[in-house]
Amino acid sequence: MVYFFDKRIISHFNFELVILILPLAFLSHFLIYETNEILAQKQLVYFFLSLLAFMFVFIIPFRSLKQFIPFVYWFGIFLLLLVEFFGVTKLGAARWLEIPLINMTIQPSELFKPAFLLMIGFLVSNKPPPKSGYNIKDFSYFSFYILLPFILIAKEPDLGTALVLLLMGYGILFLIGINWKIIVSIFLVLAISSPLLYTYMIKDYQKKRIHDFISEEPSYHVKQSLIAIGSGGILGKDKEKATQTNLKFLPIATSDFIFASFVERYGFIGSIGLIFLYLLLIVHLLLLHNHFQKDYMISVFASGLALLLFLNMSVNILMVIGFAPVVGLPLPLFSYGGSSFINFIILFAILENLIAFRFMDGYSFNRKL
Repeated sequence: MVYFFDKRIISHFNFELVILILPLAFLSHFLIYETNEILAQKQLVYFFLSLLAFMFVFIIPFRSLKQFIPFVYWFGIFLLLLVEFFGVTKLGAARWLEIPLINMTIQPSELFKPAFLLMIGFLVSNKPPPKSGYNIKDFSYFSFYILLPFILIAKEPDLGTALVLLLMGYGILFLIGINWKIIVSIFLVLAISSPLLYTYMIKDYQKKRIHDFISEEPSYHVKQSLIAIGSGGILGKDKEKATQTNLKFLPIATSDFIFASFVERYGFIGSIGLIFLYLLLIVHLLLLHNHFQKDYMISVFASGLALLLFLNMSVNILMVIGFAPVVGLPLPLFSYGGSSFINFIILFAILENLIAFRFMDGYSFNRKL
């Protein structure tokens, strides 16, 4: 039988999210086109694939299949365990799995993000917070599901992604509601254990990044980035005069350091405009979290996606301007790269699905638009 969408599904679709995402994608493509036309053409392919992924994910009945979310989570954990034993090593880190026969690799830590958010939403829906917030028993219960992927991803090692997941998970719990005594205890434990964590838990190359960050002399990458940002001035430069990017002084100008390339081109005013676009998107997601407080699947997913965007954006920009260690976190929805962009679009597709189909029990699927 062929099913058709009920009109009400489209009426509940959150078009504001799409409107807020499109400027970021357009600016990214325009900037990359000026820097490297071949990469810009590949980026169009990624945009097309992300559109297909959005449409496919949007029609998956997540609410009807809610009971299968734990299986998706544990399958993601299984893939992370496979990385531990069979991971493909690139640049000193085993973060990828090779798919047999087609000579292609996947990064399970990226694929795990949607499963992670869905699982937290599933757990909160089954165990809603009391008025006083989650107690220590509930907090420990949620912590198991947050700390397990954190440990597996940190061991790859991919401390940047692991910390983002950790902060995102606990940030969601903070927004949903936990007892204030637990919050105070967490800060005390972190303050006391920080020296031990630095001494015994952090890899040598990660210590070097921290040392390079706090030393007076910034790394070559950060030096060139600061030169590009400073040369942009208030209003930026013409394409031909953006020498840091055009003459390849700025490393990874289309990916990790694309913010510096953008500021060289459009200046301080442009950088404020770009950050403002991100803040609009993040605030809109937090408003969705607040509006759907009683629908924990939407509330958790919206707040988690807001935190994910904020953490990735903040770390990338702080890294580029020399205020954070250099880590491999791209500027979300802006840096060149198919896996990161498509993954974010899939996350937005899941959120749109949860919003549009929230009354699915009352929809008639045999009515045409």
